[in-house]
Amino acid sequence: MMRDSVFSCCVSPPHPPRGVEEHHQQHRSRAQAPPPNDRRFLIFFDFDETLVDECSDDSMVTVAPGGVLPGWLKDTYRSGRYNEYMQRVLAYLTEQGVTPADIRRTVEKLPPCPGIPTLMHFLLSQPSRDFEVVCVSDANTVFIETWLEHLGFRPLFLRIFTNPAHFDDNGQLQLRPFHSHKCLRCPANMCKAVVVRQYVAQRVRERSGRPYQKVLYVGDGANDFCPSLTLSPGDIAFPRRDFPMHKLIQEMEEAKPGEFKASVVPWNSGEDVINTLRKILERP
Repeated sequence: MMRDSVFSCCVSPPHPPRGVEEHHQQHRSRAQAPPPNDRRFLIFFDFDETLVDECSDDSMVTVAPGGVLPGWLKDTYRSGRYNEYMQRVLAYLTEQGVTPADIRRTVEKLPPCPGIPTLMHFLLSQPSRDFEVVCVSDANTVFIETWLEHLGFRPLFLRIFTNPAHFDDNGQLQLRPFHSHKCLRCPANMCKAVVVRQYVAQRVRERSGRPYQKVLYVGDGANDFCPSLTLSPGDIAFPRRDFPMHKLIQEMEEAKPGEFKASVVPWNSGEDVINTLRKILERP
């Protein structure tokens, strides 16, 4: 339905949630250095089905006994409450003897999307002042950090905004929601539009009011459409071709031409993104 799929997508909360700023300050404290303020372009990446070519949560089914979850557990899922459902799945896996090493090995085996390693190496090869790279994902810190470190891409990402996770003393992966928000469409635990809007505003303040030349967003899902609405004319949205983010952008452009502000570059491979990045780097 048009109203539900597009126009109810992004409702900003009356007061910004604390999660983004708290994460930002905690990261800075750990890093013990202010973030670099000379980057020309800011690029956001989703994780599931953008960096990795499947849903990382779904990969946990493969370590369950027999490679399936029991029906009673699957029946506990409620729409918009996937984070809570995954907490129950992770508890079940621990009860069945699944170890942290099993989980990490499974995540390390997740295949990258086509051309993503090439895109990551391209970004790593650029002068440091070109791109500030951030991940915004509804996965979790353990999955994302494990996969990026395994492939050697972790140094590329200045920030990772996702659901906090850690292994407790019993070896269970404990998962918490990233924040709360008022968006009518997004899952209860994360609205990426809130994250992107707050992060960009905070970074511009830290850059003494100097905006980025462009803000870029690479994603695939319906929850990536939401943050793409925060982009301005001159920015670029990179939806994975024929995935929900792409279809929702097309739906909005057909219903309200000109309503979607950013340029749209669909991608099948990371090399499609590279081709556009090369063009904007060539411009003065």
